[in-house]
Amino acid sequence: MPTPSALTTPPLPYTPDYPIRTERLDLRPVTHDDFAAIHAYQRRPEVCRYLYWGPFDEAGSRASVATKSTRTTLRESGDILQLAVVVRDGGTSHALKAMGDGVLVGDVTFVWTSREHRQGGIGYVFNPDHAGHGYATEASRALLKVGFEELQLHRIQAELDGRNTASANLLERLGMRREGHLRENEFLDGEWTDEVVYAMLAREWRAQRGER
Repeated sequence: MPTPSALTTPPLPYTPDYPIRTERLDLRPVTHDDFAAIHAYQRRPEVCRYLYWGPFDEAGSRASVATKSTRTTLRESGDILQLAVVVRDGGTSHALKAMGDGVLVGDVTFVWTSREHRQGGIGYVFNPDHAGHGYATEASRALLKVGFEELQLHRIQAELDGRNTASANLLERLGMRREGHLRENEFLDGEWTDEVVYAMLAREWRAQRGER
């Protein structure tokens, strides 16, 4: 197994070879043309219930899309990738098949937390109209691959509201470990809430993929 000193990150700035392609999905930079698809879920209270923002009106979503569209390259610790998740071939959903190819179903976030300590983070928001087809899991796994295989990170984590069992189940499907449960550490929407931390190490990623 390589030692930390033997690992090298890609030359900086680092821009993934877009689109990041999975079996069914393309992860690509957000564009201003994505406004309608993104606003369709950012405006919904049930989508934002366990998040730190929203629901957004049209102005809020336009500002969000404008910010996301700039987050395509990593230059230093703290930089973020925010990518649209597009179903390439209509997938398994009857609704998506009717809409044709290239339907945006959500967006994902990758945070390069620390270059020195080889740490990263992932996040995701998806339109519930397209839930139940594994798109969020598939897209999030692609982010883990970028982090561990492209950026040679040592550890990737995700934080979520302790009440968000759907998100916790997704992270467990990815093989991430529940590392911490912080009791009432945040005050959101008028109440104290818990935060849960999941994480995966590079060696766990390699073991999952049958590598040494």
